[in-house]
Formats: sequence, C-alpha cells, structure tokens
Amino acid sequence: MKFANAALALLSLGLVPASARTIPVKRDQSIIVADDDLKIPGDSPLELCPGAHENDIIHIERVDLAPNPPEAGEDLVIKAVGTVHQTIEDGAYVLLQVKYGLIRLISTKADLCEQVGNVDLKCPIEKGDLSLTKSVSLPAEIPPGKYTVIADVYTADDEPITCLTASVQFSRSGRAMGFLGVEL
Repeated sequence: MKFANAALALLSLGLVPASARTIPVKRDQSIIVADDDLKIPGDSPLELCPGAHENDIIHIERVDLAPNPPEAGEDLVIKAVGTVHQTIEDGAYVLLQVKYGLIRLISTKADLCEQVGNVDLKCPIEKGDLSLTKSVSLPAEIPPGKYTVIADVYTADDEPITCLTASVQFSRSGRAMGFLGVEL
C-alpha cells in the first residue's frame, strides 16, 4: 500500500490508498507514448496523458522531484506549480492505475477531496494559482522493475481535471533507472 501512495505522490496529486478492485477507465490507458509536447516542465518523469488537455481544469506549469529519479527507501520531495481554472468541489475523484511492466498492480477509484489533505490542501480547491511542496517516504521494499503510474482526475460531474502519467525504473540497488537500464 505504501507503494501506491508513493506512486500517486510521483504525480503530485496526493496519497491514494491502494485497492485491488477493478474500476472503469474513461480514457485509453493501454499505451503511454513519450511525447515532448506532453512532458510537464521541470525535473520529473511526469507527462500529460495522450489526448486533448485544453479543457482541463488544472494546468500544471512545473513539477520537480528530488531526487530525480526517485530512490527506494529514500524521501522524495515534490514541488509543483500550476493554475486551477475553476473551483474543485467535493465529489472529485481519481482513477489510479499502477503497472509493473505489463502487469496491472493497482486499479482504483479514490475521492480526490479525501486525499488532498495529504498535500496540505482541502476542498473546495479554489480557482487561482497553486503551489505545493510535499515530502514522501518511499518504501525500501520496492521490487526492481519498471513502474508506470496513470492518474486520471475528474470532477463530480465527470469533467476532466487532468490526466497524468509517469514511468520510473527501479534497479536492484534501489536507484531508479531510465530507458534500457541507463541510470537517469
């Protein structure tokens, strides 16, 4: 369960508890393609999901992770800056998937407003500029391999807030590795 928390923390949306139940997805989450146009600025592996984002309620301007790449058993500091274009009310939710290689480990739906307290926010999240800094302890027991996290976020009325993804490769030594095993 700690890994699910760390996974969502990588996406700077809060710490969502893991659940094994299957949930419906609203966007195609089967293929994640690296695209410089989708890369969130900053020092992180964070990207927007493929698709249109001009109507998203949150525009993320920058996300920085320290360390980047994250390391198993270490604290991860997340700094994020963005703009909320309309107030986010109770009932907003996150569809979270965590994959280990091709294996789906987690597929869950979580109440966004219950989770934002973990990043020192509360609902309603008011319209305007937003900045947050959060430190999260990553478990030392993260098995080596490639993890892909997808967080698709919606209002209570099913309007898209944002959709984010990140991929991180953890090595046996705990260091995260990039594409083809090259240390990031």
